[in-house]
Amino acid sequence: MTTLSSDTEHAEAGIGATPAEVHSPERPAAPLAPPRTPATLAAAGELLRALAAPVRIAIVLQLQHSERCVHELVEALQVTQPLISQHLRVLKSAGVVAGERHGREVVYRLVDEHLAHIVTDAVAHAEEGT
Repeated sequence: MTTLSSDTEHAEAGIGATPAEVHSPERPAAPLAPPRTPATLAAAGELLRALAAPVRIAIVLQLQHSERCVHELVEALQVTQPLISQHLRVLKSAGVVAGERHGREVVYRLVDEHLAHIVTDAVAHAEEGT
């Protein structure tokens, strides 16, 4: 089983402590977030890792507007075809994009709109800080 933090971190965070040790009388204890399984957390981490590269973020932003083939992504992002193909493989293996063959081209689309929201929210947050 994977542990997310050490016992010392738990003690510092007040995990396992009594409510009186954690909260002041002015601030009542808030309800806990629902627990998630280690497998769910690991899968979410893998998804975020797949989205972590700037070119992959740019690809997701392009696919949010419409499906695209590789040469359209190359043109839009001004990077090489091998680089686009490499990043598409990562996104495809993570379940972020799916490709469908149309003649000689493969057209890529986002698998789930939730993923576009994650990326657009992250980009908006970054733009707010500049």
